[in-house]
Amino acid sequence: MMPGPDRDTLADGALGSDTDLGDALPRVTALMARLRRDCPWDAEQTPRSLAKHLIEETAETVDAIESGSDADLVEELGDVLLQVVFHAEIARGEGRFDIDDVADGLVAKLIVRHPWVFGDDAAPTHDNMMATWEGAKQVAKKRDSALDGIADALPTLARAAKVATRLRDNNIDAAMDLVDDQPDDFGGRLLALVIEAVQSGADPDQALRDATRAWEQRVRAAGL
Repeated sequence: MMPGPDRDTLADGALGSDTDLGDALPRVTALMARLRRDCPWDAEQTPRSLAKHLIEETAETVDAIESGSDADLVEELGDVLLQVVFHAEIARGEGRFDIDDVADGLVAKLIVRHPWVFGDDAAPTHDNMMATWEGAKQVAKKRDSALDGIADALPTLARAAKVATRLRDNNIDAAMDLVDDQPDDFGGRLLALVIEAVQSGADPDQALRDATRAWEQRVRAAGL
């Protein structure tokens, strides 16, 4: 089992005063354990077989955030939570880790990456918060490059935006000279637009989703 967070750090109402929050979560984990035991489909699932479902549920959650109702978002967040609990229950059955390890690891990581909340750092600005966050990640994960740790499975546009954001946040201006944006190179031109969006503070992935959704609505309204 993995080490848990510093309990003293969480004392004195550090996580808020609503002690009822999270009371339903044990029921979710107990239900998942029952399903793994008694449902043939749930029992045969593996992390690899579930990966596609995690991607789908995440995409549906984004849809609910951008164009759904609160009821839609509650449902989709529940489906994402199911994926987390499902993976943890599989690992528990194999003696690797459990949902408490997942939660404890998350709490410990958030404490380390928020020294302006749990430590003695001065009042944060956006820039020093991002620098502290990325610096802590680079040390914890023993990264040699600012680009280490960017998921290969990210969609192409989101991955390009992540690369541009990492380079911007780490002030690696020299990387901009390595972009190939020749007029006949569609990839380079698209990448240049992504970089422009990131440097202006926009999320190009969300901007394109919004523009595409608005276009779709106009097309439907035109009866096409």
